[in-house]
Amino acid sequence: MREPTRLGTGIGWRPEIADVVAELPGLDWVEVVAENVCAGHPPEALVRLRERGVTVVPHGVSLGLGGADRPDAGRLSALAATATALGAPLVTEHIAFVRAGGPLTASPALEAGHLLPVPRTRDALDVLCKNVRIAQDALPVPLAVENIAALFSWPDEELTEAQFLTELVERTGVRLLIDVANLYTNQVNRGDDAVKALAALPVEAIAYVHVAGGVERDGIWHDTHAHPVPRAVLDVLAELTARVDPPGVLLERDDDFPPGPELAAELAVVTGMVAHARRAATRAEPVPAGALPAVPPAASGPATGPEVPGPVPPRPVMDEPVVPGPVVSGPEVPGARQRLGIAQTALLSALVAGTPAPEGFDRARLRVQSRALVAKRTGVVARLAPELPAILGPDFGRAFTAYAGARPMRGGYRRDALDFAERLLVDERSPYLTDPAARRRLARWWQDRAGARPPSRTARLLRGARDVLGARWTA
Repeated sequence: MREPTRLGTGIGWRPEIADVVAELPGLDWVEVVAENVCAGHPPEALVRLRERGVTVVPHGVSLGLGGADRPDAGRLSALAATATALGAPLVTEHIAFVRAGGPLTASPALEAGHLLPVPRTRDALDVLCKNVRIAQDALPVPLAVENIAALFSWPDEELTEAQFLTELVERTGVRLLIDVANLYTNQVNRGDDAVKALAALPVEAIAYVHVAGGVERDGIWHDTHAHPVPRAVLDVLAELTARVDPPGVLLERDDDFPPGPELAAELAVVTGMVAHARRAATRAEPVPAGALPAVPPAASGPATGPEVPGPVPPRPVMDEPVVPGPVVSGPEVPGARQRLGIAQTALLSALVAGTPAPEGFDRARLRVQSRALVAKRTGVVARLAPELPAILGPDFGRAFTAYAGARPMRGGYRRDALDFAERLLVDERSPYLTDPAARRRLARWWQDRAGARPPSRTARLLRGARDVLGARWTA
């Protein structure tokens, strides 16, 4: 395996903070959600960053490489086009599944709208290896895959996370995007030991590292990307950097963005932590907790402390793309795909369609995950279609929660927004749409985007019968 591309210090690029990112000192690269970029018309702010020499890496969220199905050719083609348009040295995705059901299991297709953990089993590993190789063959640049955070564990797992990732690397030559916040999340939520996992990982395969914040509620750690990076996550970063000099380190922030100076201070904390751990590793000394850089108010809440001293790592020279290793993953095993597909469909159906939880799962944790999926759907739809909360006012959250709790998502978040509006319009007894003026505004909004009138009474009856039959079929 060749040396990975040196990236340096980066931050997740989001349209809401484009102006702030453009002014951040010492920034070497940014990561952008691939599905939010049109290859033919990338955002002007990203184009200007590239012209300045800032590297842009597309980060996919919808391939579902850990799912039972083969990766969708259209999604792969779009990801490849985005990588080419941005001149990216690599692309990244997640070790997760995001949909289940469909022809493989002869059941209705289900969408999670979020990254869900795959079981650490031989079947899941075989399927993941095949899917990774398919993706590698379709992409013009190397692929790196990310470990994800989880709220629950699968029963009867056969491998530790480190064993699972190590064998994946050995069988495919794929690189790893190690998210230290996700390692900490899994330590809190699943009892994994983050330090032991780091010690057993193939660190030479690391493409870069993610760092992000979260919050604990009722003993469960939520990887929100909307809070400052806590000390515990920075400690995991220090442990990793003491073992290997990561080619790149990136701060993720997806919501509740702080003012520019606070965001810059949080990035400085991460950069200073890496620099401090590097110096300690060079001296072959451990990094004592008391010697770590002080976390400023932006990263730790009310505690105070100076900004992190120390230089930003110099901008590195980009090298050639990594060539994946030889195929050693063996022939396709349809039985593994089908077994994995049945298991993932049963789980996702319990999370989004209200069917009973599969045997062996922690039902309380699945309820937490189910509520989290609904909350994410609500938030994303509100951002993609701000007219809906404007029309419905305070009732939007309650109305969407009631809708999402009973109806799985189909076809992505934009389709979800249209389906939600249509459901309100056809339900003449909806308690959330009693104002005739609001109903007219919602109907106009729906017609403008759907290009049609709300369905007739006959069509509504047929659709209701279809929904009932689909729910019974899923169960």
